[in-house]
Amino acid sequence: MIDGDLIGEWGHSILLTHGAPTEKVFILLHGLTASPPQFAEFGRRLHERGSNVVIPRLPRHGYADRMTEILTELDREELVEFARSAVGSARELGRRVVVTGFSVGGLLAAWLAQHVQVERVVAIAPFLGLSWMPERFAPLAAALTLRLPNRFFWWHPFLRERLLPNHGYPRYPTHAIARAYRMAHELLDDAQAARPATSSIALVINDSEFSVSNRSIERLARIWSRYDGVDVTTHHLRGLPPSHDIIEPLREPKIVERIYPELVDLVDR
Repeated sequence: MIDGDLIGEWGHSILLTHGAPTEKVFILLHGLTASPPQFAEFGRRLHERGSNVVIPRLPRHGYADRMTEILTELDREELVEFARSAVGSARELGRRVVVTGFSVGGLLAAWLAQHVQVERVVAIAPFLGLSWMPERFAPLAAALTLRLPNRFFWWHPFLRERLLPNHGYPRYPTHAIARAYRMAHELLDDAQAARPATSSIALVINDSEFSVSNRSIERLARIWSRYDGVDVTTHHLRGLPPSHDIIEPLREPKIVERIYPELVDLVDR
């Protein structure tokens, strides 16, 4: 897909380098409807520690038109191709590749942990299900949603298109959510069937999460922990107010100020 001039001035991928390959290179994968600036400050802190940092724009994200409907057709194959390509490009920038993702970006990071060998993966509040829906209903819910016409819902029903920051879309499509849900369920099945390709994995759980399913995150951690030689840890963020987007500084500045130091340390272990 060629985006051309449709990408906003803030929507492009971000590359922070030291002018040469470094020992470690970090890939930071933003969430659904967000864009690379969501991870810009996080990436800057990793860059200051001496590593190269890549913050790629997810497919169909970062458009100047915040009301675009381009996310309607976002699918698993597009996301998987993007994730593999991001790792391939990053290998030229560092000897050891560390992948970190948030929400749907966390789902992609977890998918890479299962299928692609990298140095380390940290998935922050990965989208492996919805907090209010039992996991066993996931396949049926995704199938039913995809059979119905796509609908867009506002992230914030009162602010609607005025929702900040401007480098993200203010609404999300049901079909994209359903395809991500299906991908998450397939990942759990894949983890049951075979050991992960990556042997160092951290799953970050926000105990005050109200959106993604912490139960599913814990389940994936238990599955991966069964394999010999796989180091899987769960890192709990406790005492936060009810929240999901704990990465975007412009949305939750107080949360970011509190958790960034420990998350940066966790990623750059």
